[in-house]
Amino acid sequence: MHATITLSGLSLTTTDERPLFQNIDAVFGPGLTGLVGRNGAGKTTLLRVIAGHVRPSSGAVHVSGRLAMFAQEARPRSGETLADCFGISAMLEMTEAAENGGACVEDLAAIDWMAEEKAVTALGRFDIDYPLSTSLARLSGGELTRARLAAIFHAESDFILLDEPTNNLDASGRKHLLDVLAGFRGGALVVSHDRELLETMTAIAELSSLGLKRYGGNFSFYAAEKAAELKNRERALIEARHEVRRISQVTRQRAERKARTDAAGRKTRKRNDMPKMMLDRMKGRAESTAARQAALSGRQAEKASEELESARASLEVIAPFSVTLPPSGLASDRRVLRAAHLSVGYEAASPLLVDLSVEMSGPQRVVIEGANGTGKSSLVKTLKGALAPLAGTAEIFVPCAIFDQTVSLLKQESSVRDNFMRLNPHDDDNACRAALARFRFRSDDALKPVSALSGGEVLRAGLAVAIGGTRPAQLLILDEPTNHLDLETLATLEAGLKAYDGALLVISHDPVFLKRIGVGSRIALSGAGRTPRHIIA
Repeated sequence: MHATITLSGLSLTTTDERPLFQNIDAVFGPGLTGLVGRNGAGKTTLLRVIAGHVRPSSGAVHVSGRLAMFAQEARPRSGETLADCFGISAMLEMTEAAENGGACVEDLAAIDWMAEEKAVTALGRFDIDYPLSTSLARLSGGELTRARLAAIFHAESDFILLDEPTNNLDASGRKHLLDVLAGFRGGALVVSHDRELLETMTAIAELSSLGLKRYGGNFSFYAAEKAAELKNRERALIEARHEVRRISQVTRQRAERKARTDAAGRKTRKRNDMPKMMLDRMKGRAESTAARQAALSGRQAEKASEELESARASLEVIAPFSVTLPPSGLASDRRVLRAAHLSVGYEAASPLLVDLSVEMSGPQRVVIEGANGTGKSSLVKTLKGALAPLAGTAEIFVPCAIFDQTVSLLKQESSVRDNFMRLNPHDDDNACRAALARFRFRSDDALKPVSALSGGEVLRAGLAVAIGGTRPAQLLILDEPTNHLDLETLATLEAGLKAYDGALLVISHDPVFLKRIGVGSRIALSGAGRTPRHIIA
């Protein structure tokens, strides 16, 4: 059956009494709808409300058909396997018991003899060929995402909710997801900042402080419509302000004319050269005219004020976000990083990569690329000293800031401000406040604990702490920095990193991002203990 999701007057207020979204009315049916909006707008929460994981403050959600949700963050439970991911562990145990002659008649009737084969086939669509008994904890972040996506589509739901599904996926994984979505005949609501994925959508829905608005067409269509819409609203606001000033000027001119007329009338009365009856009639007509003009001015001023307020309300109030980094002072010939015959992994018998020799000097920009599971994040851990090399050496020669996928540099229980001061001890409170304000953490927002922030806000806080100080590092190592960032913040980050004069070592699967920050060379990892290639463009 075709699934339909209907939202009626849906509102949700946070525990601190902040309205997250209000009175949303929408209908989602078959087709792919991208859900976009700024970090903290409530996109993930809206999906959780639709899925029934969060109860709305008011309004209702009606879902027809079977619904499944792919959550943005899902950490494997202890001992959880690929079979558990598909919900067939008990089925496989019954199948094994039946094959060994240990199943009762009821078990035999309940067994799906194709369960294992169907799960393996589903995993194969996402290039996962591990046994179903494989622990999820042994998978890389990208492999875990692939496995979870395979299970979601295997369930054959009528409607799926996908929250940032391309986070951690390599180019191959992204292609598999796009292919599967292209053949999906149900409905999908997809929260994403991935511009390539959003281009495949049939509609875009934007969640903002103004509500939920739907745009027919893909991301390019949405961006063009949004730009035109914003231009028209800004023009309407300018015209409304001009009208308020015009009405104010007209009202002042009327008041000045009345004052002159009243002064002339008083002089005439003083001269006493006209009959009192005529003077009274003239005074009455003047007062009547003044009353009509005052009423007209009042109506015009009220209408102009209403139009101005409406124009203001149609524009979302957005705090500016800018990434402006002071000069790093990195010389063009300064050695930044060197790895010599480096082997990386957790077990000597099965290294992830071997014999990497690479050197970075000056403000080079290098991407570490490779499929999920080839050791990209492990290489970064080894370079920064968190993982001992299996062989060879790795050295960093300049001040460095590490920005990993989990933003582990932030202490969850500490506030954004306290995290900044801990990692930027040379900055005083004023410098801290100024830096955090540039990353949209003003006043009380800077005092929030990291644990209370949304995924995108955590990423933004990590960026503020890592590169927002008065003494920026001369080398930034960024592991999937675009995960969770909204589209506007992503564009601003790209502009900031483009202007950064230090060295960049980046793990990213986003080709648009890499192009915009000016990456010029790459370290290509092949996995399976193979020697990486260092390629200079």
